[in-house]
Amino acid sequence: MAPEVRMANPSRITNFLSSLVPGSIKRGFNTGVDVMTSAAQAAKEKGVGQGYSVFSSEYPQALAQQGVTIREKPTEFLGAYAARLLTDIGTDSSRHVYWRYNHPMALADAVVEKVAGKAYTDLDPTQKATIGLAVGVPVAASLGTFDLTNPGELFRPKGYAQSYAEVGSEDRRQTDQPGLEVIERMVLGRQGRPLKYETAKQDIPNLTPESYGRVMQDYYQDKGVGSLGLLKFTGENIQGVPEARIVGFPVGLQAAGALAGGATAMRQALKNPARSTAAKAGITLAGSLAGGLVGNAINQVIAKANRPTLPTITEYEQSM
Repeated sequence: MAPEVRMANPSRITNFLSSLVPGSIKRGFNTGVDVMTSAAQAAKEKGVGQGYSVFSSEYPQALAQQGVTIREKPTEFLGAYAARLLTDIGTDSSRHVYWRYNHPMALADAVVEKVAGKAYTDLDPTQKATIGLAVGVPVAASLGTFDLTNPGELFRPKGYAQSYAEVGSEDRRQTDQPGLEVIERMVLGRQGRPLKYETAKQDIPNLTPESYGRVMQDYYQDKGVGSLGLLKFTGENIQGVPEARIVGFPVGLQAAGALAGGATAMRQALKNPARSTAAKAGITLAGSLAGGLVGNAINQVIAKANRPTLPTITEYEQSM
């Protein structure tokens, strides 16, 4: 689903500036305004919103059709992008894209739409929601932001603190504000910060000081791709499995497997229009659960390799 952005005619924002820009830059500026105005009119006729992000791949193509390219007319191209940048800022276009895709579940929705194709996007809202949940629920449950096996602590994931633990408390596995905790975890999808080593080891018995130190270094010091902190990867999170972090939100192999399996199964299920919505959702759910199980199995193998089980004292003494 394309992000909704406000409808705006770029000429209203930019025309008054065109008279201030000299020469070929001015011509490129005006060309950019004309291109965006035409796109806005075409979008309005289709009843859809029109975005003006400077990162759009369609904008340079539209400029090229007007004979404005960075190779042939670099100054006009610069002027056209000046118009685009001003319009982007005035309509929040790039920020709308970020707001739409700043969480793994939003990215998962985009992947499902891409893989399942037109057969999915053409469904009515109720059908789309029913079938979409067959992927969304397993993916959400696999992200690691909550643990369904831990209802007593409001589904706190192992190794992570409650976000609203009492200030100064020794054991941050208990929360001081349960209502906010549920919203933080189940609605906003926030995982919480790692526990201190002694408490985390009570959750994860095979956690070692060495692996905990590596986890803390990755969590707090690694700046990720481009040193921006927006996208990070680690081969071992506090639970011992690989994990990516997208704007701070975790994505592991189990969630990726659930998404891949569910989206693929959905595509196959939708190929037969005669199937009922319930049948399509069932097939999709089966694929998502299967993909999640595969991801979880791979996680278990990796976790075992990352933290080999040490012999007990009795086993050690018997081997002497």
